[in-house]
Amino acid sequence: MSDDLATLLAEEQRLVFAHFDEYTAWDLGSALRSAADADRLPVAIAVRRGRQQLFHTALPGASADNDGWLQRKAAVVERYGHSSYYVGCLFRAEGGDFDTDSRLDTALFAAHGGAFPLIVAGSGCIGSVAVSGLPQVEDHRFVVTQLEHFLQRTGQLPD
Repeated sequence: MSDDLATLLAEEQRLVFAHFDEYTAWDLGSALRSAADADRLPVAIAVRRGRQQLFHTALPGASADNDGWLQRKAAVVERYGHSSYYVGCLFRAEGGDFDTDSRLDTALFAAHGGAFPLIVAGSGCIGSVAVSGLPQVEDHRFVVTQLEHFLQRTGQLPD
């Protein structure tokens, strides 16, 4: 996984929904759960539209701590409009550290990989999909890979 900022931004520009509603949230969350379950990943997954959680699940091995990470990563996406991994990488690329330089409460915000913006064409960032339970790069990669599969399967992303 590259922490190249241009690569991370390109992911966000490419993984765009034509529309997003409660049914989309359920289908997306269910697809992530099925993929995580097939690989026996000990993760929690959340899909949010704004501040409303539309989907949540935890697989064996995930804990309440993962739920806290989901919320903190999603808060970064909500505030910055970019993936939580991108925001953390941006602070590091500029010679800083998110936890100290953002001046945000680390009990509420975590710029660690795993939360990705839900971007709708013509509307921008409307929410987030987040995974917690793996190392941050793996959390990020899992979300990106599953978004690619979902958007391809639903005809919103060319093969």
